[in-house]
Amino acid sequence: MSRAPLPLAAHERLIFALDVPGHDEAIAWVDRLGESVSFYKIGMELLASGEYFQVLDALARRDKRVFVDLKFFDIPATVAGTIRRLAQWPVSYCTVHGWHAGMLQAAAEANHGDMRLLAVTVLTSMGRPDLAAMGIDREPVEVVVERALAA
Repeated sequence: MSRAPLPLAAHERLIFALDVPGHDEAIAWVDRLGESVSFYKIGMELLASGEYFQVLDALARRDKRVFVDLKFFDIPATVAGTIRRLAQWPVSYCTVHGWHAGMLQAAAEANHGDMRLLAVTVLTSMGRPDLAAMGIDREPVEVVVERALAA
């Protein structure tokens, strides 16, 4: 099988995780990395700082792409409302849990922007004992495949 090169430059394929406690540290990383990175993931720790949208705005002002990794999981109407609001921001990707088909459908229907939704099927830290504790007696890979096909 031949491997054709990806049509993106290396700095566009790399997503740097801004898993830091606040705005100042996040922006220090962005400034330090400069043009070598054009895509950033922002997650829960920054959300809890109260500076999440300041970071998102600062990334947009620097023409950086943003991956919002908050793994939304709630009733369909709540997730849809969240996606509708988030789609107004310059966000390239956003994560939602892939455990509930109705929630995924509501999220997709609410997304009226260019943002791509990524369904999180199983957290990478979860093993078979974790799934068993939730009443799922299968290997994580089986659950991933099942949920990916359903998404």
